[in-house]
Amino acid sequence: MEDPAAPGAGSPPADGNGNGKGKQAAPKGREAFRSQRRESEGSVDCPTLEFEYGDSDGHAAELSVQGKEWLELEEDAQKAYVMGLLDRLEVVSRERRLKVARAVLYLAQGTFGECDSEVDVLHWSRYNCFLLYQMGTFSAFLELLHMEIDNSQACSSALRKPAISIADSTELRVLLSVMYLMVENIRLERETDSCGWRTARDTFRTELSFSMHNEEPFALLLFSMVTKFCSGLAPHFPIKKVLLLLWKVVMFTLGGFEHLQALKVQKRAELGLPPLAEDSIQVVKSMRAASPPSYTLDLGESQLAPPPSKLRGRRGSRRQLLTKQDSLDIYNERDLFKTEEPATEEEEESTGDGERTLDGELDLLEQDPLVPPPPSQTLLSAERVAFPKGLPWAPKVRQKDIEHFLEMSRNKFIGFTLGQDTDTLVGLPRPIHESVKTLKQHKYVSIADVQIKNEEELEKCPMSLGEEMVPETPCEILYQGMLYSLPQYMIALLKILLAAAPTSKAKTDSINILADVLPEEMPITVLQSMKLGIDVNRHKEIIVKSISALLLLLLKHFKLNHIYQFEYVSQHLVFANCIPLILKFFNQNILSYITAKNSISVLDYPCCTIQDLPELTTESLEAGDNNQFCWRNLFSCINLLRLLNKLTKWKHSRTMMLVVFKSAPILKRALKVKQAMLQLYVLKLLKIQTKYLGRQWRKSNMKTMSAIYQKVRHRMNDDWAYGNDIDARPWDFQAEECTLRANIEAFNSRRYDRPQDSEFSPVDNCLQSVLGQRLDLPEDFHYSYELWLEREVFSQPICWEELLQNH
Repeated sequence: MEDPAAPGAGSPPADGNGNGKGKQAAPKGREAFRSQRRESEGSVDCPTLEFEYGDSDGHAAELSVQGKEWLELEEDAQKAYVMGLLDRLEVVSRERRLKVARAVLYLAQGTFGECDSEVDVLHWSRYNCFLLYQMGTFSAFLELLHMEIDNSQACSSALRKPAISIADSTELRVLLSVMYLMVENIRLERETDSCGWRTARDTFRTELSFSMHNEEPFALLLFSMVTKFCSGLAPHFPIKKVLLLLWKVVMFTLGGFEHLQALKVQKRAELGLPPLAEDSIQVVKSMRAASPPSYTLDLGESQLAPPPSKLRGRRGSRRQLLTKQDSLDIYNERDLFKTEEPATEEEEESTGDGERTLDGELDLLEQDPLVPPPPSQTLLSAERVAFPKGLPWAPKVRQKDIEHFLEMSRNKFIGFTLGQDTDTLVGLPRPIHESVKTLKQHKYVSIADVQIKNEEELEKCPMSLGEEMVPETPCEILYQGMLYSLPQYMIALLKILLAAAPTSKAKTDSINILADVLPEEMPITVLQSMKLGIDVNRHKEIIVKSISALLLLLLKHFKLNHIYQFEYVSQHLVFANCIPLILKFFNQNILSYITAKNSISVLDYPCCTIQDLPELTTESLEAGDNNQFCWRNLFSCINLLRLLNKLTKWKHSRTMMLVVFKSAPILKRALKVKQAMLQLYVLKLLKIQTKYLGRQWRKSNMKTMSAIYQKVRHRMNDDWAYGNDIDARPWDFQAEECTLRANIEAFNSRRYDRPQDSEFSPVDNCLQSVLGQRLDLPEDFHYSYELWLEREVFSQPICWEELLQNH
C-alpha cells in the first residue's frame, strides 16, 4: 500500500488496490476520456476473457501501493532495530510518531531501496511483515489506530473544512497501510513457509478472530469506522483503506472460497448428509463462454420471420414461425446467441417505465445508448452444428418437491392425500412409481434444511431439548458482535457502494468517498487532470471490489454457520435497497466497464519502486495497460451477480422485484461479456424470473432460454420455461417476508437474548452449593467488613415468628 513519505525513498506511488493520488479530472481532460469511452462502447466484438475468479487478485496486485544495510543485518540485529522503532512510537509528539510509523511502513513495503527486482521487493515485504508481527508491531499500531479513531480534534477539524483532502488522513493512512501489508502478507500460505511462520499465522488469525484483552474482534473495529464515516462524524477517514483491510481481515479469519468448500464438506459429514455431487468452483471453471446476444435483426432471421405485429393478420404466419423455430434449433454451442432477436416491447419500454418504479434516491434505470452491432451476413450452416455432450450440473430435487408431486398425483388418481408421506405409493400407476424413484435418486438435502428443522424443534420443545451447544467459531463470534448494529453496517456499506457506482450521479447530500484521494491543490494542467481522473476512477473501482467481496464472504460464511444468520443479513440488505442498487450498477455498458484502463502501470507497486519512472505524457495515460480486461472490475461484477442470486434464490417476493424493476434487459446486456462464470450467474437470474415475463418474452428469447437449459442446474419438476399456472398462483409476498422475519427474530431471541432472570433459568436449591459459591467482592470490602456486620446484621432485630409465618 501507499507510503506517504518513506525515509530515504520519497513517496512511492499508489498500490494496486487503488491508493490514488489525485482529485477529479478537470474539464480539460474529460474530452479524452469521453473519446476513449465512445471507442470502447462502439466495439461490439468481445473476445473470450481468460479470467480466473478467486478470493482476490494476485499477491503483487493486492499489495499494489533506497544502501543495503537492512538486507545485510543478522536477524537479531533486525529485531533490535524494530524494537527501537516500537519504543520511539511511544512519544507524545505526533510528528515524531508519524516519522517512525513511516519507517515501519518502509520495512513492510519490502525495503525497496535495497532491492534490485520486483521479486526481491515482494520477498522482503513478506519477510519483514512476519518479523514485524513477531515483535509485536501489530498490537502497537492497533493502539495508535484507537487513538486516531478517538481523536476528536481531527474529527472536528475535518468537519469545519469546506473540502477534505488527502492531507487530513495522513496518520490513519500510514497505520492502515502497515496493517494491510501485514494481514495480506501473513495470510498468504506457501509450502516453503517455516514452522515459525505457520505458527505465527495461526496465532495472528486467532488474535484477529476472537476478543483479546476484553476488546472486540478487529473486524468490528473496522465496521465501526465504516459507520462513523457514513454518519458524517468522521469524514476524513480513508474509507478505501478501511474497506480493503476489513475485507482481507474477514477473508483471513473466516477463510476464502476453498476453505468454505472444505467446511461445507466437513459439516455435511457431521450432520450425516451424503457428500456433494460436485465441486461448484471446478464445474464453473470447466465451462466455456457463449457468444453474446445481438440486438439487431440478423439477415437470416429477417428473411424467415417478419415482425410479430405483421404476423397476426397473415395466414402463413404459423408456417413461418415453425420455420423460424427450426432455425433456432440448429445452433452452434460456440455461437449460442448469434441470431438473437431484437428486444421485445417489454425491453424497449424499460427505459421509461423502469425509472418510475424505483426509489428517487437510486434513479435506477438510467439507460446508456447502445451501439447496435453489424448484422451477420450468412445463416448458420448445418455443418457447424455441435450439440452439447452433457449437462454440467447434477440435477437436484427438494423434499417439498417430492411431496408436492405426490400430493398432485394422489389427488388425481385416488382422490385424497397422505400429507408428508413420500413412501406410500398404493393406488398410483407404475409411471408415478418410476417418477418418484427418479426424484428420490436426485434428492438433495442441504445444511440449511437440517438447520431449519432443528430450529423448529427447539422452538417447540425448549425445555425437553435443553440448551443448544453453539461452537465458538470465528464466524459465530463475528455474528454475535455484529448482531445489534448489523442494520447500520449494511446500510453504511450500501451507501458507499452507491456513491462508488459508475452510474451514480453526483449529489450534494451524498457521502464523500474521495477524501483520501483528492490533493490539497486542484490540478492546473491537462496532464494532472487526466492523472487525477484515472486515480479517482481507480479509487471507486477498488471500493466496489472490496465491498462486493466482503458482502459475498459474509453471506456465504453466515449461511454455512446458520441459515437464519444468513437470512438476517440478507433481509437487511434487501430492506436497504440492495437489489435495485445492483441493477443500477449493471445498467451501464458492462463491456466498457470491465475493459476500463483506469490504471497507470508504471506507478503500480512494486515495479515503481525498482524502475526509473518515465515521464508521464497525455499519450501514455490514454494508452493504459495491455491487459485484455480489468481484473478487479470483472471480479466486482461477478460478486455482485452472486450477491443478487443469493438474495433472490427461493424468494418469490424478491424475484418479483427483479421483474418490477425490469431487470431482464439489463441482465441480458451483461451477456455480452464472454466470461463463463459471469454468464452463468446472469442466466441464473434470468431463469428464476422467466415464468413471470410472459410467453412473448420467452418466444422472443429462445437463444437465451437454450443457454439457461445448457448452463444452469436443473430442478426436475420446475416449470421455469413454461409458467402455465403463474396467474392462478396467489403469492402473498408481504406474508412471505413477514414469516421469514418472525423466524429470524425467534432464532436471535432464543440464542442471543437470554436474560439471567428468565423463568426458564435453572434454580439452585442446594444450601451447601449456594453457600459454597465464590462471590467477587470489592477490593476495599475487608476494610469495612466489621462495620457492615454491625450495621446490617447485629443491629437489625429479627422477628423469627414473623419470618416463619411469611414463608
